[in-house]
Amino acid sequence: MSATGGIGVLIIGDEITRGKRQDKHFPQIVDILAARGLVLDWAMYLGDDRQRLTDTLRRTLASDDIVFSCGGIGNTPDDHTRQAAAAAAGVELELHPEAERLIRERFVEIKREVTEDSLGMGRFPAGSRIIPNPFNRIAGFSYGHHHFVPGFPQMAWPMIEWVLDTQYAERFNRQPTAEAAILVWEGIESVLTPLMRRIEADYPGIKVFSLPSLGTPDVRRHIELGVRGVPEKVPTAMADIRLAVAALGYSFDEKAD
Repeated sequence: MSATGGIGVLIIGDEITRGKRQDKHFPQIVDILAARGLVLDWAMYLGDDRQRLTDTLRRTLASDDIVFSCGGIGNTPDDHTRQAAAAAAGVELELHPEAERLIRERFVEIKREVTEDSLGMGRFPAGSRIIPNPFNRIAGFSYGHHHFVPGFPQMAWPMIEWVLDTQYAERFNRQPTAEAAILVWEGIESVLTPLMRRIEADYPGIKVFSLPSLGTPDVRRHIELGVRGVPEKVPTAMADIRLAVAALGYSFDEKAD
């Protein structure tokens, strides 16, 4: 499969939005993508509210984005993601035959009775594809370019990697990028903004960024000013920035990697 849009992530659960647990998905997903030359374009945190989940998924399903959704695919009363995904897609939930087989196999292994509630974990929006779960074989599911995995990191992260490696490998490292920056001491963004605009106009394929810092007892106030983008253009763009920053009367140092 292929997709032409960006990449987004939905992190779902009252335990996250109410602060009972700290989210670990965001930084790990950023790293998983970076290892494949990909970047995350957006992220959203949502509580366990079925209507809000449905409304959000209806919007994201209408986009061209690849979306990973973490959490809420169990079958307890506070799990709403499967139902919201089906409602957003305008289809019914159906027991996926492969998901059912895996659930039955798992429950034989752990010597538990298979019930309608346990089979509910295999009810996905009609037309879904399963995502293998290497931890306990209770599958997640994909619908179009939306991929739904459990909230447990030890399950979710290998499942996301599997989706990327089996469905989107053609996107890996498609746009190599480089990055460099300097620390402009006592810099003022409004003074540097015209320079930033000129650099982006003069160097297509380069994006300028500025990260202001109010300073600490050990490091004085500064702006991290840099560029990222087409690797062969980064050194020239940075050389231009250094000259212009010096001409503005600022001192600066190279930012360490």
